[in-house]
Amino acid sequence: MSRIAKITTETANNEQGALLSAIKGKLGMVPNFLAVLAQSPAALTSFLGLHEIAGAGALDAHTRERIAIALADRNSCQYCLSAHTAIGRKTGLTDADMTANRSGGSTDERAAAAVAFALALSEHKGALTEAEFNAVRDAGYSDAEIVEIVVHVGMNLLTNILAKSTEVDIDFPKVALTARAA
Repeated sequence: MSRIAKITTETANNEQGALLSAIKGKLGMVPNFLAVLAQSPAALTSFLGLHEIAGAGALDAHTRERIAIALADRNSCQYCLSAHTAIGRKTGLTDADMTANRSGGSTDERAAAAVAFALALSEHKGALTEAEFNAVRDAGYSDAEIVEIVVHVGMNLLTNILAKSTEVDIDFPKVALTARAA
């Protein structure tokens, strides 16, 4: 059971209700993670704004989901792993690719470099070696795409930390963490 109650249409104030209504209109549902985040309309508004801006960048949806899956599994966040596995499937990622993402790679060579870069950023808190940094550039990622990978790492770390610390109830098909991550 979640350590922080989710906001529902019955418990929402006007500001929270408007945010939840907008989310439901866009997604067809309000994921529990966002319903917990709605405890602070300012935090939810900030997250939604960053998510929208980051989603409009140069990185394709497959790469964004590969990064999210890799980080969720590495950070032992079952909520985020379950959510991004479901979202990854909707974007067209295969089970083989998502399994590779969870292991720090990808079935796509270029995407494998982005996943490895994202995991290195997280593991080393941004203090990368020249080789780690150059590997993503050598895979053909532009400076804009590299900056976007960094933003996606930060955004996913935020979601991993919030979901784990609050023990958000999983409202997607549950995906078990790898033995390494568990």
